[in-house]
Amino acid sequence: MNIKDNFKKGSVEMLVLKLLAEDDLYGYQMTQMIIERGGGYIKIPEGSLYPTLYKLEDKGYISSYEKLVGKRMRRIYYHLEENGRAYLEKLIQEYHAVNQCIIKILNYNQK
Repeated sequence: MNIKDNFKKGSVEMLVLKLLAEDDLYGYQMTQMIIERGGGYIKIPEGSLYPTLYKLEDKGYISSYEKLVGKRMRRIYYHLEENGRAYLEKLIQEYHAVNQCIIKILNYNQK
């Protein structure tokens, strides 16, 4: 696992919830939006995405429903629930706090 993967692993929940705060989405759609919005720097393989989606659903932060697309194709869409929205806000606050702390440590000059 490289350094980028280490940082990404802890951010997948937050990124997924942020996307779902905008609209109901299906898994592949989320992976493509993350690639597009991240300029290709962050890629979340489906093998990492779906366990995260299942975990968030088990905790009641998101729900899922099946939708027929065309004549035969079905997609599972995910929807952000209200307690998931509150959890997202906590994750964002914690992310900013940790990020500021890291910046302070990196910029610290001992006299």
